[in-house]
Amino acid sequence: MIEHNHTAHHSVHYNGERHSDMNRRKYGKEIADVCIIGAGAAGGVLAYELSKAGMKAVVIEAGPFWDPQTDFASDELSTRHLGWQDTRLVNGQNPLKLGKNNSGRGVGGGTTHFTGVFLRFHEDDFKVRSADGVADDWPITYEDLAPYYDKIERDIAVSGPKNFPWGPFRGPYPYPEREPLSANSEIFRHGCEALGIQSSVAPLAILSAPYDGRPPCINRGFCNEGCMPNAKFSTLIHHIPKAIGFGAEVLTDCMVTQVLVDEQGQATGVTFVNEGQTYEQKARIVILSSFVIETPRLLLHSAASRFPGGLANSSGMVGKAIMPHSSHDVYAKFNEEIRLYKGTPVLALTQEFYGSNPKRGFARGYTLNAHGARPIGMAKALAVDAGVWGEQLRKTMVDYNYYGRITLVGEVLPQKQNQVTLAKEKDEYGIPRANVSFSYGDNDLRLIEHAVGKIAEIFEAAGGTPEFTVPDTAHLMGGCRMGDHPDTSVVNGFCQSHDIRNLFICSAAVFVTSGGANPTNTVMAIAARTADYIIEKTKKQEL
Repeated sequence: MIEHNHTAHHSVHYNGERHSDMNRRKYGKEIADVCIIGAGAAGGVLAYELSKAGMKAVVIEAGPFWDPQTDFASDELSTRHLGWQDTRLVNGQNPLKLGKNNSGRGVGGGTTHFTGVFLRFHEDDFKVRSADGVADDWPITYEDLAPYYDKIERDIAVSGPKNFPWGPFRGPYPYPEREPLSANSEIFRHGCEALGIQSSVAPLAILSAPYDGRPPCINRGFCNEGCMPNAKFSTLIHHIPKAIGFGAEVLTDCMVTQVLVDEQGQATGVTFVNEGQTYEQKARIVILSSFVIETPRLLLHSAASRFPGGLANSSGMVGKAIMPHSSHDVYAKFNEEIRLYKGTPVLALTQEFYGSNPKRGFARGYTLNAHGARPIGMAKALAVDAGVWGEQLRKTMVDYNYYGRITLVGEVLPQKQNQVTLAKEKDEYGIPRANVSFSYGDNDLRLIEHAVGKIAEIFEAAGGTPEFTVPDTAHLMGGCRMGDHPDTSVVNGFCQSHDIRNLFICSAAVFVTSGGANPTNTVMAIAARTADYIIEKTKKQEL
């Protein structure tokens, strides 16, 4: 894939030439078949599948077109520039920490700096109301997504165990599991074994053998800083270069400011800003594949006379019921060196507590990941979020090599009051900033308490002493949920807006519930399914 990246990076220069010559090229005069906003996990898949089917696709991305060889670095601080750092306003009882952990900026989106954990949702995740009497059911089932999970995992050569112990898919994965395990993952598995808790090597979108011109992982451990060797998957190095090969056009450093609609209530394209100038891109189909916060922000800001409450918002659900994962970290000290910086961050996990169990006192469940940590990140988390300062922090960091870490990925139930709205303050593009409100519910808090206690048990069984619990969140979802009923949801089961038939929202924003697993695989499977739907409907001239 180095060759693909080389081609893609030259398109950056081509984009740069475009940016200074947009008037000459008369942007917006040529109508694209499809305009995709955002080049992350979903946008990359859509661009590839639709352009491969012969559709003229234009992808508009707010950030740059990264070159892994020059823009990524084996440096803990370098990850900051990969995240969306624009100001957002937060409130609620548990205000979200936004930035590099929650959203990407640039081609590849969050896939440039995610850990590569590549899990499927379970069958019950799509029928939470039916199974557990809480939240809501999705309009689609696991069986609807299963062939697309298969497709995505084969396409990017996911590595994983021959036998995965949980959920409807038990393996084998396309590529063998990653090895060797880090010391942190080893002690995690030892602790689980001592307690009779089943654990497994993690399925990862990281190569365990050469594939498609890309090398296998050598355990550098800088997954969150961007993978320079390209052993870790991202749409930056896989789907987007392939889409460009099929004729897709990628406009980078272009901030979309409005989705345009005509008098008949159909989407006609978007406006975007580059280098202070505003341009229009016309399209027959518009797909929003941007982040959970930016998508409702854009829809609400794009309100028109026909849609005074914002686009696709007849239900009033745009921006409502956002859900992060609870993602508390527990650090434990050992008598032997663990060296959390070594190896891929997540190499082992357990889903023994994934399904609901009434005896626990809460609905739903969670995944536990053995999760590496780098020294600056650990020190900052302890100081800012755990209140560890001064001499205590200094002594802790002197002993950094003796700490282990386990991270929770806990399901958070949807609540309408957890939402994205527009603030009065505006950004440099004249768009109101996002106001993001979040508070945990009682069920969420009981789940967190159980998970943190279980982590402590695992550490103690492995010979460690739990010392610090750092509250955190990750993987923001929801805000434009899918459903069968236009009065309670924003899009249908194929991510098509109920209100505007040629406007699609395809990203983690459409999630009805959050599950207890990293969501990237599900995001990409939904995107592949949506692409098939668009291709079919276009052929029948129904779009």
